[in-house]
Amino acid sequence: MTVTLGVVMDPIGNIKFHKDSTLAMLQAAQSRGWRLYYMEMADLYLQDGIALARIRSLQVFNDSERWYQLGEREEVPLHTLDVVLMRKDPPFDMEYIYATYILEIAENNGTLVVNRAQSLRDANEKVFTSHFPQCTTPSLISRGQAQLRDFINQQGETILKPLEGMGGASIFKVSPDDPNTSVILETLTDHGQRYTMAQRFIPEISNGDKRILLIDGVPIPYALARIPAEGELRGNLAAGGRGVGVELTERDYWICSQVAPKLREMGLIFVGIDVIGDYLTEINVTSPTCIRELDALYDLDIAGQLMGAIALRLQQAHNPAALDNATN
Repeated sequence: MTVTLGVVMDPIGNIKFHKDSTLAMLQAAQSRGWRLYYMEMADLYLQDGIALARIRSLQVFNDSERWYQLGEREEVPLHTLDVVLMRKDPPFDMEYIYATYILEIAENNGTLVVNRAQSLRDANEKVFTSHFPQCTTPSLISRGQAQLRDFINQQGETILKPLEGMGGASIFKVSPDDPNTSVILETLTDHGQRYTMAQRFIPEISNGDKRILLIDGVPIPYALARIPAEGELRGNLAAGGRGVGVELTERDYWICSQVAPKLREMGLIFVGIDVIGDYLTEINVTSPTCIRELDALYDLDIAGQLMGAIALRLQQAHNPAALDNATN
């Protein structure tokens, strides 16, 4: 038998064909002869302690006009699938968390979920950097406006951002004499009701916010440096930044070596870390991107490498149904 791989994602008809990393993964899996199945969040459910899903068979094509075809819907226990890719984009809200509970039941019954359901809950993409203070610029996570203001006064120019944000949303740069600091702190903390992250500003953002991809703790040797647009603070592509390929530096490799053991321990097989200058700023575990951009720049096959790592995990788990084609 061949490997059966399901994907939980946002509507596949709405993705951007030329840059979607999930599509690259699906194409790589299909090229191995693996059978693909498609799900959205609403298709997952629990009944009598069993994780189930309304799945549809899926074929993908390298065609910007027609990149997918779905089959008829059927209802199956999730543990009948060898692998499930959890690729639902944020917001990371309670509905996302509920979905990880369902996926965790499937994991307990033998399905490999990438990334591990519990670790998706545990590894907030901002807070998780606090496990590696040796890699980060001075930072503070607090609801307290006075604490945050003291941090700004001590560190000078500071970045403030919400813990649940993505794509550069609601990121502010402030300085001790900024007249807008009070209202920014009030807004981000909701008057002390919501945690906010403060990080000392890293001027090297002008050279790009580097996205480094790691597969089972091993970094791809090139990063996509997201360069901020003219007059813009944020390098995020969603905020108008442009991507430039760069080789990893010695410092980049050192940062990867610091985080890799924890990633492996937590079952975080596909991760994108963000590095500005010499500092780790975020660890993205929900649906990291930039596969297609780096593939195009350096003639790589990152999704193929990921499928190889998944195949190895299946072998290590001694899943007989996955072994025949897992190493093809």
